[in-house]
Amino acid sequence: MYDKLVFELSDSNKNTVSIPENNYGIKMESCISSKNRREKDADIPTVSEIDILRHFVLLSYKNHHLQKGFYPLGSCTMKYNPVVNEDISSNEKVMNIHPYQDIEDVQGILKIMHELQHMLLEITGFDAMSLQPVAGAHGEFAGMMIMSDYFKSLNEKRTKMLIPDSAHGTNPASCTLAGFKAVQIKSNENGEIDLEDLDKNMDTETAGIMITNPNTLGIFETQIERIREIVHSKGGLIYMDGANLNAIMGIVKPGEIGYDILHINLHKTFSTPHGGGGPGAGGVCVVKKLSKFLPPFIVTETNKKYDLNYPEKSIGALHSFYGNVNIMVRAWAYIKVMGNDGIKEATKMAIVNANYIKTKLRGVFDLPYDMPTLHEVVFSGRKHKKDYGVSTLDIAKRLLDYGFHAPTIYFPLIVSEAIMIEPTETESKETLDMFIEVMKKIDEEAKTNPELLKNAPVNTPVTRLDDIKAMKELNVNWYGEKHA
Repeated sequence: MYDKLVFELSDSNKNTVSIPENNYGIKMESCISSKNRREKDADIPTVSEIDILRHFVLLSYKNHHLQKGFYPLGSCTMKYNPVVNEDISSNEKVMNIHPYQDIEDVQGILKIMHELQHMLLEITGFDAMSLQPVAGAHGEFAGMMIMSDYFKSLNEKRTKMLIPDSAHGTNPASCTLAGFKAVQIKSNENGEIDLEDLDKNMDTETAGIMITNPNTLGIFETQIERIREIVHSKGGLIYMDGANLNAIMGIVKPGEIGYDILHINLHKTFSTPHGGGGPGAGGVCVVKKLSKFLPPFIVTETNKKYDLNYPEKSIGALHSFYGNVNIMVRAWAYIKVMGNDGIKEATKMAIVNANYIKTKLRGVFDLPYDMPTLHEVVFSGRKHKKDYGVSTLDIAKRLLDYGFHAPTIYFPLIVSEAIMIEPTETESKETLDMFIEVMKKIDEEAKTNPELLKNAPVNTPVTRLDDIKAMKELNVNWYGEKHA
């Protein structure tokens, strides 16, 4: 019964809500203007409360989520988020705050924001930050706008931005939106930035470089001192994409090793569930000379009174009010609970887990860059495609049949048939062993029964889709017979 859609469960004899008759003599016509009134009742399903509850619980069971199983999406840091942080952020004293309240009425939430700014600056080693951006790419864009306004203040025309081929995929879009032309920098045989190519492309018309560190191969850019010399010698700035901060937090402080700007994905690293477009927060950190360009607002404290500061040469607001405050509360709670030692231990375990998978699957799948890796590892399915006609997509689809979400595939682009796995620190050895065993089993299936993989998944609520047809005829709405 509950495999049916809500419209199919609809029964005019049932209803979830009973609205009492209007006994106050007030006519709808006097309350709602004619242009805003329906000519006829909305065609919505009528079902009982228990039916609709079971319907949505079943949908949640069909969907994959962290409470249900392992989610090894590389580059996404899909780690478990402790319930205590959810409880704190859901407290009515947090939820009921209104953005138009007077500063005197919201001192508590401003104190949380101020403490969060301080803790994040301590973790990253920067001098100042704004919490306003509401996504990683939003933080990237803020960083690029800060760069742009910085050079304008110096009357310097800088038109280019260097982006390694191992950087995050959103970087070219962010710099382009800010008015820069993206120039790609090659990786060397070790998966790090090619210094010769960097030196050749860095000039006085270049604003700087956007570096994801660790990069999307999971490899730490060990040549950062030389990179800093090359870029800073031409007056450029170094931006760090902090999406992979979970691999270095508590151990490496980007602001102390040469970076000028960093964005932080609070929704990846500091305890906010993400996926499906939100919610998110992408606070941006800067060195002192760039602090006056930050987007508002910066929370300040004087004699235990908190206020909102609008930086002198701010790039301007990027979002309404303070940003996603609820996400900030989660991050504040996470750091408070973890403490310095806990943050560092989380990083170590994220690295251990990724390298455990790497070691166990080395030789089963190709490892194009067999270098020391941190939080994630990138394999390749090219051998399976060449020898058995089984693609990385087929391998990913088959994983669904075993109850695992697929890892990130076909990214980074510098690895053909890429399989990008990030276990995070929150997964147990038992879970990792099950995942490894399944990956080995899929490898055997590719050799003995490749058609099984090509038709996978076979036991999920939705089986193999026609991807081309889905792209050409995208339809995310359901229309019943009476809606056709």
